[in-house]
Amino acid sequence: MKRRFFLTQAAAGATVVTHAQTPAAPANTPLVITPPVVMAPRADGAEIVWGVSRHCRGWVEVKSGDETRRMGGTDFGFSTQGDKALRVRLEGLVAGTKSAYRTVTEAMGEPAGREESAWREFRTLDAAAAETRFAVWNDTHVNNATIAQLHAKTPAEVDFLLWNGDICNDWHKDETLVPTLLHPAGTDFTAQRPLAFVWGNHDLRGAFGYRLPDYVAAPDGRSYFAFRSGPVAVVCLNTGEDKADDHPSFKGRVACEPLRQEQAAWLREHVLETPELRDAPYRVVFCHIPLRWIDENEEGRTYDSFSARSRALWHDALVQWGAQVVISGHMHEHAWMDASKEFPYAQLVGGGPKPEAATFIEAHANGERLQLITRDLGGKVLHQNEFNPLAAI
Repeated sequence: MKRRFFLTQAAAGATVVTHAQTPAAPANTPLVITPPVVMAPRADGAEIVWGVSRHCRGWVEVKSGDETRRMGGTDFGFSTQGDKALRVRLEGLVAGTKSAYRTVTEAMGEPAGREESAWREFRTLDAAAAETRFAVWNDTHVNNATIAQLHAKTPAEVDFLLWNGDICNDWHKDETLVPTLLHPAGTDFTAQRPLAFVWGNHDLRGAFGYRLPDYVAAPDGRSYFAFRSGPVAVVCLNTGEDKADDHPSFKGRVACEPLRQEQAAWLREHVLETPELRDAPYRVVFCHIPLRWIDENEEGRTYDSFSARSRALWHDALVQWGAQVVISGHMHEHAWMDASKEFPYAQLVGGGPKPEAATFIEAHANGERLQLITRDLGGKVLHQNEFNPLAAI
């Protein structure tokens, strides 16, 4: 389904919801209500986030070799606790190695309770690895049929899964955050593939959009970040909303333009100056709204089909960095645009939320080439693109 029709239909069925505080869960409700989700993979760790039914504290036990460590707690002297989700940052692990972990959750107050997850495994990223594999989803918009098929068909043994924005339609109900983010379509989607999350414009929307940072982890605690996985340097940017900040529909809730400017400075000061990123053989950018589109005539559109505001601020730094491809979503139709003299980076766009329009991308990079394969849910190859390694800047 194309994006304009999807949004028109969604708006036609919209209702106004009066919010009230979510009632406490019954005493016999399990403490833990989602699987542990592995987010924001790094060379030295990741973050584990899991949903809870009432006020709990928790920690993560990690086995590395013969050593078991307990991780959790805050910089302010509190145990890790919450009434909707718990989140623990794992640190001090070795790059490119598997660690076993489990979550431990205890009720705060009465009635008492304690739950331990099964032991699970995840692997840290490794910048020195000879190859890497990753997968990409986008624009699922709480379509459970699509999410279930993406989970079933996307290879499990990848170094990371990049969810490229618009995981939701909006956040008008506080109680939708945890199941949508941590247990989408009832899947244990990070059991084998850690999640890197890129924000989409819909992920900012609704009265409770400001709560998203409570549940979505990023390597440096920001909605934009960069990392290295094998020969691929990855830059993840937040294109923000698809309208101006002062658009009346946002009711003053967004401030995307300062964020775009902040990212422009970060590209120059961090990405261009960090050898691990600057000199990688392959350089890939993820952002939800494309930086280019097939038809850039915006007259008559009620939304941005490409992020002109972002491109104006970021283009020169991305060209200087040597970005080879920008991978996006947003338009609900898959597309490929070759690099050109004006735009030295190619643009790849994934499909839409309904099963017949959904896509997933499989990527593999080694010393010879970076290959991106875009497939529909039936397995048909829609785009197959390859890139040669770059020389260091």
